[in-house]
Amino acid sequence: MAIGTALLGLLAFLLGCSGTSAEPQNSERSAMRKCVLTGNWTNDLASTMQISNVSNTGAFSGIYQTAVSDSINPIRPSPLQGVQGQGAQPVFGFTIKWNFAESISVFVGQCFLDADGKEQLNTTWLLRNMMESRKDDWKATRVGTNTFYRTVRG
Repeated sequence: MAIGTALLGLLAFLLGCSGTSAEPQNSERSAMRKCVLTGNWTNDLASTMQISNVSNTGAFSGIYQTAVSDSINPIRPSPLQGVQGQGAQPVFGFTIKWNFAESISVFVGQCFLDADGKEQLNTTWLLRNMMESRKDDWKATRVGTNTFYRTVRG
């Protein structure tokens, strides 16, 4: 119970973060291009995602292809749905309902621009697996981090 409460607190903290940083907010910063989620991304584990256009309200959808799984089923592409903020380096979150397993993942993160204008998505995720009984609930949720790098701009 304490771990579950701590994980919920972490998720609430991450979702509540405003994305503030110690970087100066000056004209040099505003001259940089905006970090855009639309396009293709690959993470540090070789999983890929393709994000379709982002609406004017920040809503987006796409396809996620994981490179890692503990399911006995063959891995298949799975849909994702998300929303992002409107800043130059927006915060975002998305959910994936896995097509090959009875599980769901949620990702929260921020899109950062480096000094060369290259985009990087820093994320924290929760994966929830379905359990057959409540006594196994303690092992149902995992937490981790991934960094995504752009492969094709949308």
